[in-house]
Amino acid sequence: MKQKKRILILIALLVAITTFGQEFNPIQWKVAVQETATDAYTLSFEATLEKGWHLYSQQEVETEEIAPTATEFTFYNEAKAFELIGATTEPDGIQKYDKVFEMEIKYFEEKVTFTQQIKRLDPSVSTIKAEVYYGLCDDEKCLAPDITTFDIALSGQVTEDIGDATKLTGTDTQQSQALNAGIKGWEQFPKETVKDQSYIKIFILGFLGGLIALLTPCVFPMIPLTVSFFTKGAKNRQKGLVNALLYGFFIFTIYILLSLPFHLLDSLDPEILNTISTNVVLNVVFFVIFIVFAISFFGYFEITLPASWSTKMDSKATSVGGIVGVFFMALTLALVSFSCTGPILGSLLGGSLSSNGGAMQLSFGMGGFGLALALPFGLFALFPNWLNSLPKSGGWLNAVKVVLGFIELALAFKFLSNADLVAHWGFLKREIFIGIWIFIGIGLALYLFGKIKFPHDSPLQKLSKSRQGLGILTIAFVIYLLPGLSNTVFANLKLLSGFPPPLFYSIYEKEAHGPLGLNAYTDFEAGVAAAKAANKPIMIDFTGWACVNCRKMEEQVWSHPQVMQLLKNKYVLISLYVDDREQLPTEAQFQFLKKSGAVKSIRTVGDKWATFQTVNFQNNSQPFYVLLDAEMHLLNTTIAYTPDEQVYIDWLEKGLQNFKK
Repeated sequence: MKQKKRILILIALLVAITTFGQEFNPIQWKVAVQETATDAYTLSFEATLEKGWHLYSQQEVETEEIAPTATEFTFYNEAKAFELIGATTEPDGIQKYDKVFEMEIKYFEEKVTFTQQIKRLDPSVSTIKAEVYYGLCDDEKCLAPDITTFDIALSGQVTEDIGDATKLTGTDTQQSQALNAGIKGWEQFPKETVKDQSYIKIFILGFLGGLIALLTPCVFPMIPLTVSFFTKGAKNRQKGLVNALLYGFFIFTIYILLSLPFHLLDSLDPEILNTISTNVVLNVVFFVIFIVFAISFFGYFEITLPASWSTKMDSKATSVGGIVGVFFMALTLALVSFSCTGPILGSLLGGSLSSNGGAMQLSFGMGGFGLALALPFGLFALFPNWLNSLPKSGGWLNAVKVVLGFIELALAFKFLSNADLVAHWGFLKREIFIGIWIFIGIGLALYLFGKIKFPHDSPLQKLSKSRQGLGILTIAFVIYLLPGLSNTVFANLKLLSGFPPPLFYSIYEKEAHGPLGLNAYTDFEAGVAAAKAANKPIMIDFTGWACVNCRKMEEQVWSHPQVMQLLKNKYVLISLYVDDREQLPTEAQFQFLKKSGAVKSIRTVGDKWATFQTVNFQNNSQPFYVLLDAEMHLLNTTIAYTPDEQVYIDWLEKGLQNFKK
């Protein structure tokens, strides 16, 4: 019962955490400084809480149960400029039973002041830096633990909490204000909430991934065994049927729960998932992981989670029984099948994080994956006679794994390409990437036609029709890729837009380095100046090096002759890459103060343009398109991913008409 309670509390906390974003802030901090003697000071940290919210004591709760986050103060003193006199003190507070954590806990309500005595050792030091780490709960839910940082002036003045810092330099403030372009015309073209339309698509892709996982040696043999266990092992058919359906439901639920931590990241900072997905180190790590997954699928070794995990879950399922026991059985399946499902889930994770939908797309993808895995257990329990129609396990299951290995190998180079693009290494140009895919495709075709074998392959007596058909499709795909190696109009492989590097990232010399050979400014101010000089309207293209939908728009929509003519001759194109990791010059780096009070470090080109987009258009998805004149008047509504060529042409034409007016 205690174990069940822990699981329920953890799920409740995760749900609560994902419900509230950073904009919801029921606490305000204020710091006061009082000089008590020469170079001796009392620092008072006053927290004001909204009604019903609790801030917890500094005292850690000694328990094995889930406990609240203790408040913790840290004072940065690398230069030994001061010393702390004693510990940070707090008032008595409230000591009572907490409904959320079901235990006696000390906490504070409405208003509380923590104090710290310090002695300054270096008279030249006028400010010190401190931070407080804390968690907040009310009687029903908790927010994610947060950190507030203070730059405290030892002048006796009161400093208000502004989130991550309490003071910006004059230069920081000026540069923060400069990011606001002063866009005009919202009353005529109101802000549109850009909704990501790919949730259903990612759900379907997740579902297809789950169907593929069903055909692997780790999952397929489990279907008849598990269904028979429920339908024949139960005392009556009705109970067995209910348990089988519950089993399928829990499989679906487990995969949904796996996506919840990413909602926490997304709620803390809307740009964080894009930052993660375009992180050079992370993309290289994904590349290595996918190579390892591919080698595993080829049969050279097996990737498994620690055996103790599945053993423990299995023992729980046996000992607990009932609904909780069925849940642990579902969790056991998820663990023991990881060697086959892990690589497919890795593809889903990498693809979702590198798209604009982020955590929500990941949940839809995980939901589709879990539903596909769960469906057979429910359907075969409802219609047990269908079990007789299932093909027998055999060598074909290993062939499925090997084919997946080739696919994982191809996907691995997509992550390496992301890192190469973002970091501007320049070694994995478009033609080299396509050449690698051609080589992998040839290897897959040779395997399907029985010309090469892997460790666990059974002797191939004859080629099945399915292998022949898949082999022919693979050869056709390789032939389709071949023009991508050339420097011709046929190099634009529209069906693959977004996977290879962009057309202008080429081994061939290009006249212009914008998308499709267009002249594109990558600095906003320079683009505006050019538009003024040419008396042309502006199109801002908020894009990303690793943005799949951006490449699709460029290679499938912008390549349309009429769109190309408009962008080339009628507009000044400004492409701002929000994931560019090139460092800004030191003098151009600054701290940006958000409306919420938090402070964001602007260190890279991508930091600047991502923040510029959020500040001026309250949107952080890519691609995102804006039509302006040089005086910052909107010329049409803003739009995002628009695969319909005619709709995009009409949008550009309307902007041009409004500019002429």
